[in-house]
Amino acid sequence: MTKILIIEDESEIRENIRELLEAENFKAIGAENGKIGLQLAAEHLPDLILCDVMMPEIDGYAVLEALRKDPLTATIPFIFLTAFADKAQTRKGMELGADDYIPKPCTIKELLRTISTRLEKQAAIERQQAQKLEKLRSSIILSLPHELRTPLNGILAFSELLLEDFNSFEPAEVREMLEHIHLSGKRLYRLTQNFLLYAELELMATDPERVKELRSKETSFGKSIIKNAAVSHAKQVCRAEDLHLELQEVRANISSERLMKLVEELVDNAFKFSDSGTPVNLTSRIENNQFILSVTNQGRGMTAEQIAEVGAYMQFERKIYEQQGTGLGLSLSKRLAELHGGQLNIESVPNQETTVFVMLPC
Repeated sequence: MTKILIIEDESEIRENIRELLEAENFKAIGAENGKIGLQLAAEHLPDLILCDVMMPEIDGYAVLEALRKDPLTATIPFIFLTAFADKAQTRKGMELGADDYIPKPCTIKELLRTISTRLEKQAAIERQQAQKLEKLRSSIILSLPHELRTPLNGILAFSELLLEDFNSFEPAEVREMLEHIHLSGKRLYRLTQNFLLYAELELMATDPERVKELRSKETSFGKSIIKNAAVSHAKQVCRAEDLHLELQEVRANISSERLMKLVEELVDNAFKFSDSGTPVNLTSRIENNQFILSVTNQGRGMTAEQIAEVGAYMQFERKIYEQQGTGLGLSLSKRLAELHGGQLNIESVPNQETTVFVMLPC
């Protein structure tokens, strides 16, 4: 059943609209002010929102602005109810992302026609999104990016040497080739897992219920999780002495598994684009009720254009593998932060220093 949220401080108008919509087989939810409206929008994820403009405490513009900033509610069709829809007000609402205005008072026919038009438009957008996701799936199936082929070539080359002339090699040589095969296999496995995880996150972003479930997770003892993930990865790439930790105990709205993934990707990126022997500093802290994780390296750095491209939409394989150093790891981290209600920011001075910040709600 289609859900419609009505945010209106005048109880008579709110109840009249609610009864009318229920008579038309909609599920109507009423909210007496903007604050409650925002709570109900996040809780029920309605298919459309009707909202008064002039309300005490939080007016309709502030409600719309808050809804558009949250990925959970950003795409919900939003229609203003107003008795004073002059040109300036209309423009302001449209700039904030309103879909339409309905004057008060209005006829039943006008109200239902406007709602129907907006729902039809939203359905068309969702069909287009489904087509994009289908192209994404096809890209994953059909493309074998350069980074996936590189370790695979190593596995095939060394295994071919061993199969063709195994008896001519000394045991030490055989062991060395097997180590290369093993390392290439681990690299290929990690790349494949990241490739699929990124696709999963892109699909998840279109499903508000899955995003809501993701945000319900919590990590209580983040310090040990962050430390273990960072130290383990530093050892894997033989950079343990370069890693410097300054960690506070934290609680954040993210599962321990996803937090470990964030740390692993950010630390890996810092090591990948800095020289051995240069420091990589990882810090965690709580500030203004936000969990802030930062990783700093003294490597090649990034230009403003490269920073802007992290997570930008383009063909899937190009988006991930042809960004001259920004890479899949940062795109994954950015998507993870956004889906958990946070953000990822990058500050960089090319050829000097780069710091990646991830901020999540506590």
